[in-house]
Amino acid sequence: MPIRQQIVRQTLLVLFFLLSYDGVQGEIKLSELEDLELEKQLKLLNKPATKTIKTKYGDTYDCVDFYKQSAFDHPLLKNHNFHPQMKPTLTRTLHNSDISAANKLSSIWLKKKGCPFGTVPIRRVTKNDLIRHKHIPPPENIIEAQLTNRAIAQIPNNPNNKFAGAGMTANIYNPHVEGQQHSAVRLKIFKGYDVLQVGWRVDPTLYNDTNTRLYIHTQVGNMHCFNTLCSGFVLVNTELPVDMVFDEISHRGAKVVVEITMFIQRDPANGLWWLLIGENYDEVGFWPQRIFTDLASLATHVEFGGVVYIPPGGPKPPMGSSCFPIADPLYDAYCRRLHVLIDNNNETVPVDTTIAQAEDPNLYEVRDVPHWGHGKFQHFIFYGGRGDIDTWC
Repeated sequence: MPIRQQIVRQTLLVLFFLLSYDGVQGEIKLSELEDLELEKQLKLLNKPATKTIKTKYGDTYDCVDFYKQSAFDHPLLKNHNFHPQMKPTLTRTLHNSDISAANKLSSIWLKKKGCPFGTVPIRRVTKNDLIRHKHIPPPENIIEAQLTNRAIAQIPNNPNNKFAGAGMTANIYNPHVEGQQHSAVRLKIFKGYDVLQVGWRVDPTLYNDTNTRLYIHTQVGNMHCFNTLCSGFVLVNTELPVDMVFDEISHRGAKVVVEITMFIQRDPANGLWWLLIGENYDEVGFWPQRIFTDLASLATHVEFGGVVYIPPGGPKPPMGSSCFPIADPLYDAYCRRLHVLIDNNNETVPVDTTIAQAEDPNLYEVRDVPHWGHGKFQHFIFYGGRGDIDTWC
């Protein structure tokens, strides 16, 4: 059987067991066979730990040997030469702006330290997590349009687009969501059916809480997953998990906003798609070139902005700051310092032209301001909305 067919078969088998339950949140009914299959999945996801660490938010992370992390369960990564000291060959530099912002990473660990060198932090998965995850919606290109709403800006379609990466800085909010709703902001890079995303997200179905967390999303053909819930994304950072809670968030009207800077960039030396976080471009991990079909080469589309998910028949959650944007960075949710990497050179290019789109303008809005301030990288995308919630703005 060809390798790609094996991957599809393995993915479908996992999805079958995760999606075949009659239980819902708060009401778990498992047969003996179903319970056995969940135990098998837990053994696949929860690798042996050299150390276990806690966060101040109640999460348990296992420090897993770099070479034993679940990324290498991918059939195409069995014979790899990756190591824990890997770094991208390119470096990036962005100009500072006059926004008064706190751009820093969370200090989530109870004892102020992450995992030892040679290991990576992976959030422990429980049986209830797996049952709850059956409600995670499919990717946007599969799900019914009315169940998601976006307020985004995208680079115009062009058959000649060749992007080796993109980045942005976004302020961090904590919109109120309930049940199976989620609300997020993301940087999205894609080509064909291969999609990479990074951003922050409030998602009780995924995380079992309403904290604002970092997230990544990987889609390769028909397979998709968040964070480290499937094989493929290789962690290298001992301190920064891909699903960490943000310690601080922004508040409308405050004098200082809290931001996070995010990059996805392709290394021309080996085709690895790197995830970099923060002003110091901390390497979190990478997606190997060999797991992709369409993104084995350069991307053709880049998108910035907010997205919410509405369960069938349910109310629509707020997005961003939970208010319509007024084009003021102290009051609005935004994405700024938008840039792309062209081809395989080391040139970081500001994004000047985008197409803004709000799919339900009665509830969500996006304002595209290419030149909010002076100098380079001053393109702002202000986005947000109250949804069906009667919020004072």
